[in-house]
Amino acid sequence: MSNIEIANMTRRSLSGAALGLTAAGLFGAIAGTVRAEQASGGQKNSVPLTASETIEAGDLKVAYSAIGPQDGSPVILLHGWPYDINSFAEVAPILAAQGHRVITPFLRGYGGTTFLSEKTKRNGQQSALAIDTIKLMDALKIDRATVAGFDWGARTADIVAALWPERCKALVSVSGYLIGSQATGKNPLPPSAELQWWYQYYFATDRGRQGYAKYTNDFAKLIWKLASPRWDFDDATFDQSAAAFVNPDHVEIVTHNYRWRLGLTDGEKRFDKYETKLATAPEIPVPTITMEGDANGAPHPDPKAYAGKFKGRYEHRQISGGIGHNLPQEAPTAFAQAVLDADTWA
Repeated sequence: MSNIEIANMTRRSLSGAALGLTAAGLFGAIAGTVRAEQASGGQKNSVPLTASETIEAGDLKVAYSAIGPQDGSPVILLHGWPYDINSFAEVAPILAAQGHRVITPFLRGYGGTTFLSEKTKRNGQQSALAIDTIKLMDALKIDRATVAGFDWGARTADIVAALWPERCKALVSVSGYLIGSQATGKNPLPPSAELQWWYQYYFATDRGRQGYAKYTNDFAKLIWKLASPRWDFDDATFDQSAAAFVNPDHVEIVTHNYRWRLGLTDGEKRFDKYETKLATAPEIPVPTITMEGDANGAPHPDPKAYAGKFKGRYEHRQISGGIGHNLPQEAPTAFAQAVLDADTWA
């Protein structure tokens, strides 16, 4: 039996849900060959991705992995925090074997990706990361790509699809529509919801910044455990990704990202026009598959809350088997299948 359930959350079904109608009948088993993947042991047998390529793109010298045929249909895979490109160590070869050119970059502040100028602000705001992706596509002469990610990577992919739909062939986004704004970030949540964002408030303090700098790996490992409580990853799997945090800009980018969300620090004026658009919660017109693990311990929205944002062909997939926040690494075949499927819809 497949470990994927599909929810065809159309605009009509979202409206029905808003009226209190039942969502029964929206879920069913997906046909196909996707195997059940349990969250047990991480990537003990996978080959790590190597960011052996670098290219100057926008503000950055981007370190990235590139596998698959040079003339293959491009796929860009975007990781989150506190993870790295090895979240896609099993996904990328599956896609490459199907003829895709798979580009997996280190985000700003991770791995071998560095700033070209010491004068550039170490900025973690959402539009900055999206511009990084567009600039990388420009540098690699990629006009249009299927873009997929989770956590920060999903937010970045969402923004690319919303603001530059002509550059985005299709979208796969774990936890769905994650575009936000500083105004939204300033709104208080109920205490139980605020508790889930404890690290955001920790990073808002000088103590938190110093603590993250001093205990980066301990902090990241704690987040992994909380966000994926049933993922039995080993030390070698964690250490493989933790190497990416040894970046001179990592702490600054992470703390700026979370402080910016709360409106506690400024972004850059050059990104204001993008943030103004994003603050309207723009719709996404490209073919999209959103995904969620059944054991995601990180804060994440209900799929019914965001389904109406996707105006092209759309499907939501719930992945069972104890799958947590790092869905591409915990359920690589399911994630890869979503990318392959969404790509064919375009």
